[in-house]
Amino acid sequence: MKRVKRVNVGLIGFGTIGAGVAKVLLENQQVISERLGAELKLKKIADLDITTDRGVAIPEGILTTDVNELIGNPEIDIIIELIGGYEPARTFVSRALKSQQSVVTANKALLAKHGNELFALARKNQVDFYYEASVGGGIPIIKVMREALAGNQINSVCGILNGTCNYILTKMGDEGADFAQVLKTAQDLGYAEADPTFDIEGIDTAHKLAILTSLAFATPIDFDKIHVEGISAIKAADFAFAREFGYKIKLLAIAKKADNLIETRVHPTMIPENHMLAKIDDVFNAVFVNADALGPSLYYGQGAGMMATASAVVGDLVDIARNLIDNSLQRIPDLGFQDSAIKTQKYRPMSEIISQYYLRFSAHDKTSVLSRIAGILGENGISIASVIQQGRSQNGDTVPIVMQTHKAKEKDLRAALTEIDKLPIIAAATAVIRMESDL
Repeated sequence: MKRVKRVNVGLIGFGTIGAGVAKVLLENQQVISERLGAELKLKKIADLDITTDRGVAIPEGILTTDVNELIGNPEIDIIIELIGGYEPARTFVSRALKSQQSVVTANKALLAKHGNELFALARKNQVDFYYEASVGGGIPIIKVMREALAGNQINSVCGILNGTCNYILTKMGDEGADFAQVLKTAQDLGYAEADPTFDIEGIDTAHKLAILTSLAFATPIDFDKIHVEGISAIKAADFAFAREFGYKIKLLAIAKKADNLIETRVHPTMIPENHMLAKIDDVFNAVFVNADALGPSLYYGQGAGMMATASAVVGDLVDIARNLIDNSLQRIPDLGFQDSAIKTQKYRPMSEIISQYYLRFSAHDKTSVLSRIAGILGENGISIASVIQQGRSQNGDTVPIVMQTHKAKEKDLRAALTEIDKLPIIAAATAVIRMESDL
C-alpha cells in the first residue's frame, strides 16, 4: 500500500481559537509528524479579516478571504470550521462533506441544531466528521464516550460545562457577592461575553448536553427535549443556606436513563460538598460519567480558551489523518454507535422527574406561617426533611424560611408552590433549587 506522506488542512475562521490551532500546527509540527508518521500541513486559512495580527506568524500564501479556495479544493483533505453559529457554518460544513472532505468543528450550537443532518452527510460521502472541541474544550470526553467506554452501558452523564457560570457561582459562594457584581467582574476579566445570555441562561450548556445525551444513549441529537434554567435568579443567601445543609451550588447538565426513559435537564443544582463535581471551581469544566462496567469516572480540565480548544481540534485532525493514511474513514461511528442502532427514544417529561428540593420562602413575619406552608406541601405529597427558620424580623417585615424536602415529583412541587405563592403571608415567588445526592 502506498504510504500517504502529507495530509493537508484548510481552516475556516481565524479568530481566537483559529489562531490557537494555527499556532499548534505550525509550532508543534515535528511532534505531530512523529506521532502521525506523515506531515499534517496547514494549507489554507480563510477569514473575512486577514490583516489583523493574531500573534501567529503565518507563512506567505496561506491566508485568503475566499472560502472557495478551501471547500472542494482537491488538495485539501480536512476542513476545520471555527466560525461558530448556525450560518454560514452549516452551509460551509455541508459543502465540504459533499466534496468528500472530512471536517473538524468546535461548534456545539451547530451540532445541537443540525448535527443529525451533518452526520448523515458524512456517512453518505464516506468521510469523517469529528467534534471533540464542541464539549468541554480540551477535555477529551467525546473520545472517551465514543471509544474508551464502548464496552459500557452508560447510566448517567452529568457535568459542569460552562466556565462562565462556574466562575460566577464559585465567586458568589466564596465571597458572598451578588450575581450582578460577579457577572461584571467576569466580563472585566474576559470570562463572560458583553452579552452573556447564552452562558448564564444555560443555553450553551444545553447545546453540549444534547451532544453528550446522544453519545450516551444512542438517540438522535434533540436540543428541544432539554429543560433549561439559568443562574441569574440565584441569590447570595442561597449559598449560605446550602452550606448549612452541606451542599454547594453548581449549574449542572444532567442526562439519565431509567425505565427506558431519558431525562435531560440543565439547571442550578445543589450537590453534596463531598461529591467530585462540587470540587470543580472557577472556569474549569468537568464531566461525571456513571457506567455499568467502569462505574463512576470524572473528566476534568479547561473547558474553553484558545490553547485548550486548539488542543482538542488538533487531536481530531490527527485522528482523521490516521484514518486517511490507513484508508479507514468512518472507522468510528459519529455518535459511537452504528447508524442502525441510533433510534429515537422517549424522554421523561420534566413534570415527572423526581428530586429533592431546596425551597426558600420570603414570608411576612406572622404566626403560623410555617405550619401553613408545611400543610400545603403535605397535601401535595411533599414531606419536609429539614427546616431553617431565622429569628423574628425586627421591623415586622419578611423573613426567609428555608426547607429541604425529601424526594418528590416535580409536578406535585409546582402545584404546591402555586398555592403557597398566592398566600397573603408570602411576599415573593419561592426560590427553588433541585438537590441531587445520587448522581
